[in-house]
Amino acid sequence: MVDILKEHFPEITASQLSSFETLVGIYPEINNLVNLISRKSIDNLFEQHILHSLAIQKFHYFKDGSNVVDVGTGGGFPGIPLAIMNPNTTFHLVDSIGKKIRAVQEICTELELDNVVVKHARVEEMPMKFDLATARAVAQMDKIFFYMKKKWERGPHLLLLKGGDLKEELIRLRQSIQGKIIVREKNISDYFPQEFFETKKIVEVTK
Repeated sequence: MVDILKEHFPEITASQLSSFETLVGIYPEINNLVNLISRKSIDNLFEQHILHSLAIQKFHYFKDGSNVVDVGTGGGFPGIPLAIMNPNTTFHLVDSIGKKIRAVQEICTELELDNVVVKHARVEEMPMKFDLATARAVAQMDKIFFYMKKKWERGPHLLLLKGGDLKEELIRLRQSIQGKIIVREKNISDYFPQEFFETKKIVEVTK
């Protein structure tokens, strides 16, 4: 794991590597108590969850002082890995399922992540606005865009981890939005060669 992270992220610090090692060590135990991710994928935690999340780090530069919301964070992905990599960006990990968000809080406390805010809520009910939203496997794109419609500080900016054929989902997204949107798709296999990433993409939506 350490070698892979160093290969793809030469700027990673010893402290950040230590945080990822801690995450890999504590996550299975917490997952046994609260089913945050599929138990079938827990043996592939690093590749299918941590590295998958960090594809966004390869694609996007996180500005210091910005506020990012991880919509429906579930087990804390992609929010936790991105928070480790970007200590000067604040990540708001939001989920409506209490037992999951309590487990995510426990993980973040163990990792001593002081740039993370964990919130048991629906994102549309949050009082603040955000610079960027991330999401993975939480809802279709048009629904996430709808949830965030009044939550932008400067304008819509979504970074979504998606997989498979997105044609119909993109049609629904465009039909649901008034005005022009800009959609960029990036194949994660361009960053990571593992077979798991062959059909995985980052989708960026801006307006």
